[in-house]
Amino acid sequence: MLNYTINPAVLAPRVPRGLELDTFQGQCYVSVVGFLFQDARLRGWSIPRHRCFAEVNLRYYVRREVDGQLRRGVVFLKEIVARRCVSWVARWVYNESYVTYPMRQACPEPQFTLRAGDEFCYQWRRRGAWEGLSAVAERDARFPLPESLDQFIVEHYWGYSAQRDGGALEYAVEHIPWRIAPARDARLDCQPATLYGQEFAPYLTGPPASAFIADGSPVRVYRGTRVPRE
Repeated sequence: MLNYTINPAVLAPRVPRGLELDTFQGQCYVSVVGFLFQDARLRGWSIPRHRCFAEVNLRYYVRREVDGQLRRGVVFLKEIVARRCVSWVARWVYNESYVTYPMRQACPEPQFTLRAGDEFCYQWRRRGAWEGLSAVAERDARFPLPESLDQFIVEHYWGYSAQRDGGALEYAVEHIPWRIAPARDARLDCQPATLYGQEFAPYLTGPPASAFIADGSPVRVYRGTRVPRE
């Protein structure tokens, strides 16, 4: 996860109705995240030849209050996969902003054990050139410190999909807490202006404010429901 501070004015017009931007110590963040799906299933059914695939996404952080409880979640701005079927299903089920490019990745064998020196690289081919993000784990994985930026970034258990009418679809994301390792040599090699929009370029061209690698775990994503109108 490569995490960047951003002016909230860039994100505000994109925030779905019923949500508000979430911040850490007054700062808004976006994250570029690469990860590998293993044994992916849709409502319990596996899609042949689509159970294992990589994804890279750009996300930002939101929250809403329900019955006095704060729900912290993420909204995806763009998600890159190599399988057209995955893009189609995600757009159909959640109205997510998926695009399809050829992809490749170099990661340790998935086993939910992250060690110092483990290297991760996710790449996609766009406009005739390979772009990507990469990082190396500085140490073995540990749980993030309470009330730290890393904990703020990694511990979100709700997802929100912007809908065409300005509302949002809300879905719960269930997994055990992840351990993380700070990353060194963290790089985002792409043209952010053409990939994400000119307004994001000033924030994604420099070094990230923080970078870490999470060990991951089995994840369950529940069926979404509409966020009520206020």
